Order: sequence, then C-alpha cells, then structure tokens
Amino acid sequence: MPRRKVRKLKSTPRLERHYVELSQLTPENLLSRLFAHSVAGPDAPVEFELGSGKGLFLRNFAARHPERNFLGNEVAPKYALFAAGQLAQRELTNAVMIQGDGLRLLREFLPTESLAAVHVYFPDPWWKARHKKRRVLTPASLRDIQRVLLPGGKLHFWTDVQEYYETSIELMMSVTQLRGPVPMAEPPALHDLDYRTHFERRTRQAGEPVFRCWFEK
Repeated sequence: MPRRKVRKLKSTPRLERHYVELSQLTPENLLSRLFAHSVAGPDAPVEFELGSGKGLFLRNFAARHPERNFLGNEVAPKYALFAAGQLAQRELTNAVMIQGDGLRLLREFLPTESLAAVHVYFPDPWWKARHKKRRVLTPASLRDIQRVLLPGGKLHFWTDVQEYYETSIELMMSVTQLRGPVPMAEPPALHDLDYRTHFERRTRQAGEPVFRCWFEK
C-alpha cells in the first residue's frame, strides 16, 4: 500500500526535545543526551524503531511505558516532523524522533549493547530484484542490530509480505546468533488507533494477513 498524506497538526508544538536531524548528531553519549529530559531518566532502557512513519507505535508505547525511553527514526522529513509533533503535543518526554538514514544511525551512532529492543514494522519490500539491495534488513544491518542489542534484547519484525518475511527469517538465522523466530499471534485492537502502526491498521482492516515474529539476543 502507498503511504497516505500527512495531515497538518492542530497546533505547532515546540520540537527541540522531540526532533533532531541525524546530520546534527555526534555519537558521543548519544542516548543520554537525547533523553536528558526524559521522565524515565537518561539511563532507562531504550527501544528503537527503525522506520517510524507517522509514529503511532512510538507515541502509544511511550505513553504506556513511561519507565522506558523510545527512539524513532524516519528518513522522510515530513513524516519525522509529524511524528515528533505528535510526541510534543502529548508531552511524551521519553520519546525522540531522528530524521535521516536509519541504517547509518545503526552503523555509526548507536553503541554496542545499548538497546533493549529494536522494532522493524512493515518495511518497504522493494519488489523488483534490482531494488532488493535497498531493503532495510540486510546482512550488514542485521549484524548491526545484533551488536546494539543488550543480552536478552529483542528484535521485533512484522510485515504483510510473506516472501519478505520468509527470506528475512532465513537471513536472520544465517547471519546472526539471535534466538528465534518466535511467531506472534494477532493482537487484539480495542479501538481505531490500537495498532502498532498505521500500516498495520490499514492492512488488518482490509482483511489482509500480517506476519509477525521476534528474535532474542
């Protein structure tokens, strides 16, 4: 499914604690600096979403888990700004959006054994064979994910494309030492925004399957 347009926020919140461009960052003490004002504290467990879109997962889970910090990433500036605006409007101090190349963020900025979880939901499948090198889950990115996870940390992977799911599972098992996959049952949705992502909502409401699993370090 193609992405839908981002609607305008009802107000213009201050974003300095919720939005930052990757080009403005340096790796030194990155997480403690990003979450210096978090209600959870700068040393709380951090969960990272690679490809946050409009940020539904980020804002829902940050609200449900104030004891944890949540780092989102989105390459498209308009989506990253929208997601950050939603966080700011809700005063979710334990969530931050980084706009830029998420694979570079993983590779060059996130410290070894620093994350409690990595979430990858509905990444672009890049259907054509010549485009598959653009997929988010590659041997290099999976090794980076394994590196940044703490012992016991989890990689959550959801997609609506069965071929992508199956080939990604095979790749994870061949290039990492993560334990899995552990399949997940379809979680209930109690209301229209009670989904992990906007894409999950559209997919499930259209009656299409979602393939879900997690791996553990």
